[in-house]
Amino acid sequence: MRGKRKIHEASFKAKVALAAVKGDRTVSQLASQFAIHATLIHGWKKQLLEGVESLFAGGARVDKDKAQTEAQTAELFEQIGRLKMELEWLKKKAGGLGG
Repeated sequence: MRGKRKIHEASFKAKVALAAVKGDRTVSQLASQFAIHATLIHGWKKQLLEGVESLFAGGARVDKDKAQTEAQTAELFEQIGRLKMELEWLKKKAGGLGG
């Protein structure tokens, strides 16, 4: 029977990926040092290199995400209002049926 799969924290992944990017030790050495498989190190290094651009493009992305969130929130509040109205209407109709 296999053991549970270990879930690594983001800080640990970042530490290992940065060590891999530095290049002062081989991936095999890092795998031994951190007791993880070399494939994980390669994947985390790739994620780090692909995601580093977003760190410097933060301003535009944050505004876009904020606008999206506000639009979704407005839509949800609109749906809540509609559902409240429908509920009140149903309550009125159901109240007349009981008598």
